[in-house]
Amino acid sequence: MNIIDIIHSRAVSNHARIAIGVGDRPSRIIRSARASSAFADVVLVGSKSDIGTCDFEVVDTGEPHKTLVELLVDKEVDGVVRGNISSSTTLAELKQQFNLSRLHRVALLLTSDGVPFFFAPTGIDEANTIAGKLTLASSGCEFIRRFGITPVVAVLSGGRIEDVGRDAGVDRSLAEGEFVASCLRRGGVDAKHYTVLIEDAINHANFIIAPDGISGNLMYRTLVFLGGGDGFGAAVLMDRVFVDSSRAKEDYSKPIMLASSMAL
Repeated sequence: MNIIDIIHSRAVSNHARIAIGVGDRPSRIIRSARASSAFADVVLVGSKSDIGTCDFEVVDTGEPHKTLVELLVDKEVDGVVRGNISSSTTLAELKQQFNLSRLHRVALLLTSDGVPFFFAPTGIDEANTIAGKLTLASSGCEFIRRFGITPVVAVLSGGRIEDVGRDAGVDRSLAEGEFVASCLRRGGVDAKHYTVLIEDAINHANFIIAPDGISGNLMYRTLVFLGGGDGFGAAVLMDRVFVDSSRAKEDYSKPIMLASSMAL
């Protein structure tokens, strides 16, 4: 089975209770919840007056970002998807309630040709140091192994090897990419530094690591919003199940599937 088959199979088997935040355009969330009925029991978290009449359980709240995280803390749900509520307030609440100094996330993406791969970092403030990149890469590999998948890592950097000497920033990026890949290999991970050649990396790796958080965020947005790709959201690497999703999405069934597949 490929990555998506494994995710779908686990989600169907778990059929977890997944809460999702509902902000504007609740009809998108309701359609997604209906599309997820085969692999999750979905709970809508938001203003009941805005959501209206529907055939799903609704947790009525004027502070969906806070209620969503509280449901996770109290273990009233198996997992959470951010849905289309505010990213900054929800992630801040998550960090506060779970006493997390920093969030690490790994996204599951699809190319326009339907090739699935894990990807990180996706946040502009993530993995912007060598230590942070190594921590994210190692934690991401552990996350991928939870699905019975062996991670094959491609570390990207800001140029080709023959570009050494053209720019100090490029030189530093290339050196960091080589160092991170070598550290991962010493830890027993199948990893290779692919320099800037993401088009080669996708043919061999199932976990691609961008040079830093800003470039990773841009790569994610370019693929999903401009390049005809798609995303299952970004799983926060923590003990409980939280899948971050973009407010710009039309369909949230894939993030719900990922969350259900992660539930224990």
